[in-house]
Amino acid sequence: MARIKGVDIPNDKQVETSITYIYGIGRNLAKTIVTNAKVDGSKRVKDLDNDELTRLRDEISKYVVEGDLRREVNMNIKTKMEINSYQGTRHKKGLPVRGQSTRSNARTRKGKGKTIANKKK
Repeated sequence: MARIKGVDIPNDKQVETSITYIYGIGRNLAKTIVTNAKVDGSKRVKDLDNDELTRLRDEISKYVVEGDLRREVNMNIKTKMEINSYQGTRHKKGLPVRGQSTRSNARTRKGKGKTIANKKK
């Protein structure tokens, strides 16, 4: 397995697909990274030589990914919570942050449903 930015990327998949296993790299960014690094995206990772892997690593290091990106996102959330913005208060309460309805849905954020006695009126 090739190791890039502390993540083992799968050997049996194509390069474009396997580098999406790194946090912060999606399909579009994977395509641009592969083209900028001059590596064939349809090639399997196990078929890459050391030179191509090095070029991929150098290209990926230009972007904020993995631990740095996770830290940055968490710091942004903490900042919003400290300044008591609307999104920050939603984060504190454990409710959906981006305007979703909470009357009947939002179970992912709110957790398991709580039954309230005599609610049916």
